[in-house]
Amino acid sequence: MAAGLEVADIFRRHGERYRQTHDAHLGRVERRVMSAVEMCRTARLGGHVQQCQDCATLRIAYNSCRNRHCPKCQGQASRDWLAARQADLLPVGYFHVVFTLPQQIAAIAFQNKNAVYTILFRAVAETLRKLAADPRHLGAEIGFIAVLHSWGQNLHYHPHIHCIVPGGGLSFDQSRWVACRASFFLPVRVLSRLFRRLFLDELKQAYENWANFGSSATSPSLADPAAFNRTVKEARRVNWIVYAKPPFAGPEQVLAYLGRYTHRIAISNSRLVSIDGNKVTFRWKDYRTGGKQKVMTLDAHEFIRRFLLHTVPDGFHRIRHYGLLANGHRQLKLDLCRSLLNVPTQEQPLEQPDAKPPPVAHRCPCCGGRMSILGTWKPHQPTCRSAWNDSS
Repeated sequence: MAAGLEVADIFRRHGERYRQTHDAHLGRVERRVMSAVEMCRTARLGGHVQQCQDCATLRIAYNSCRNRHCPKCQGQASRDWLAARQADLLPVGYFHVVFTLPQQIAAIAFQNKNAVYTILFRAVAETLRKLAADPRHLGAEIGFIAVLHSWGQNLHYHPHIHCIVPGGGLSFDQSRWVACRASFFLPVRVLSRLFRRLFLDELKQAYENWANFGSSATSPSLADPAAFNRTVKEARRVNWIVYAKPPFAGPEQVLAYLGRYTHRIAISNSRLVSIDGNKVTFRWKDYRTGGKQKVMTLDAHEFIRRFLLHTVPDGFHRIRHYGLLANGHRQLKLDLCRSLLNVPTQEQPLEQPDAKPPPVAHRCPCCGGRMSILGTWKPHQPTCRSAWNDSS
């Protein structure tokens, strides 16, 4: 990989020309994402001057855009989120379950992201809760974290949801912990069929109540009910891919895995290989050949187009918590679970400001001492606030 090569470099070199060429097809969200990535950690967003308290070294630091689509801004967001989630983990096995949409429905989703993503989350949540509640399977109330992704390794549009689920749940009288089998959560085939039915039923209802579904070359004339019904009928005939990976070995593995998934974006800077004229080369894993790593070269405009396929509507939450982990009653439910599992309730450690060194971002690059801020400056031009304050 070329030293320091970033997605931002591609946008800075080719973004303006891309905007001009595709002006009629670029939406507000896509334009803001491009601007945020281009300006991230540059003087255009302002910054501050730091000085080491020990060796007096000076350093200029530019502000981050904090946009959730920016490759450079997800590391700290992921660490903060994981620190908050660490106290939520239970000493049980965890499963990773993935729900994917077939190609016919993905075409509809792309034209109606907000509506279809909302249906996708609801269908996944109802599928897991309903089957887990069935006494023939688990007979318990479960909890889980769901994360929306919309990409494959080659950056094509592929909407799916990753769920991290504890291997068990509370009995409905809340008197005991009901554990699932050590290496088996719920039957995948049953999950797939129920998910397909629930999703398509909700999609049809949404379509009937809202006639402004979009259309595209891959999904023509969705405004035509006959065309829409043909698409749904075809989707009912295919198998929807739902799979469950082997359980994690322990809570530490869960945290490490969540760190790789919750704040992931379509492509990280580390996968970029080179920018040569109008060509962008990056690494990708081909799961059709057992995850073999390959190299792909795209025209810069095609790379930008694929990257922008995965922008998320303003205010839409990509990470959601359900059941025992729902925000409204999470702590009470987890305390009850720990009590039934004979695990002491976790206590918040007392803050000890001087016990740990400052974060790496605030340490002197020369001696490792603490950096203090001498002064700040504001952006050279106004920026769109909602571009920087994105939701998870």
